[in-house]
Amino acid sequence: MKIVGLSGSRVGSKTRTAMEYTMQTVTKKYPEAETTLIDLAEYDVQFSDGRDYREYEGDTKYIAQLIMEADAVIMGTPIFQASIPATLKNIFDLIPENAFQDKVVSMLVTAGSSKHYLIVEQQLKPILSYMKAQVVQRYVFIEEKDFYHKELTNEEVLFRINRLVEDTGILTETYTKIREAKKVVY
Repeated sequence: MKIVGLSGSRVGSKTRTAMEYTMQTVTKKYPEAETTLIDLAEYDVQFSDGRDYREYEGDTKYIAQLIMEADAVIMGTPIFQASIPATLKNIFDLIPENAFQDKVVSMLVTAGSSKHYLIVEQQLKPILSYMKAQVVQRYVFIEEKDFYHKELTNEEVLFRINRLVEDTGILTETYTKIREAKKVVY
């Protein structure tokens, strides 16, 4: 099972902090899983120009290929100006519209306040649905107040991250079995 964590912003540290905790939890719960955390702040990703993702080079191709080869993607994003950041939208633009077909995608969101809670429902889920993702319905919403000194301190949030990881793993295993059964039938 290949699980990619994607920290979808080039600025700030809260999403990265939450994603690090999330991916550590994945490793503890699913030690056999192959995991990778992509922090977009650490990569030089080109803007999409409509090419096939395999035609890019360097970091852009590397990230797109990791996502395309994953069985599951745990997506972390901050909310800026009531929207997902352009860096994350660019990733969606780089990969094909069916990039998430038969993949499980779960979401973790950081924001300054609860006012942005529905951004996932209004912006992120429709994009993922269009790209044919098997979306984990429950997502983790984390506010500024849940951090202290660059560390997650809210026990409820930590519990929800653990559930998100569990749900992602169970759904990924289930969809893997379904795909394997389909291969046998055909």
